[in-house]
Amino acid sequence: MLIDAQRSALLLIDVQEKLLPGIHDREAFVENCRWLLDVAKLVDIPLLASEQYPQGVGPTTETLLERLPADKVFGKTHFSAVQAPEVGPQIEALDREQIVICGMEAHVCVLQTALDLRARGKQVFVVADAISSRSALDVELAIARMREEGIRIVSREMVAFEWIGRSDAKPFKAFSTGFLK
Repeated sequence: MLIDAQRSALLLIDVQEKLLPGIHDREAFVENCRWLLDVAKLVDIPLLASEQYPQGVGPTTETLLERLPADKVFGKTHFSAVQAPEVGPQIEALDREQIVICGMEAHVCVLQTALDLRARGKQVFVVADAISSRSALDVELAIARMREEGIRIVSREMVAFEWIGRSDAKPFKAFSTGFLK
């Protein structure tokens, strides 16, 4: 099954500045999330973001926050964004059957959100090169578990090329000159 731009949304989970110093390969991780957000904007994909206990942990890192609509960033205390009363209804309101996920931590909030979305009948795609945790082992184990549970594991380029769909699509020229390096 392909990721369809008309049926999907992008969910960014808990990429908060105060948490980043301990995150494995954080620079590449944040850059890959930024890249996905920019491609989503190019292709007009709905965006949502969560922040884990922002009163204590602080906001999403500025590089990503400036790419998000202010009214689409929601605080939460539940690890699963789906279980959070501030976020779960926002995901449902998008009325999209495919949810593409990037963010952190892979073995906690990303994993629990992905499993809950799958349990609710959503087609879930987790972007392997746009998730991270404090430990590389936790990322590896999270990916293995999600795959076993029927979550589709993809790369950022897989997502982008599937959203765009064809080389003569209007956004492809901007994508091919501005995103592929």
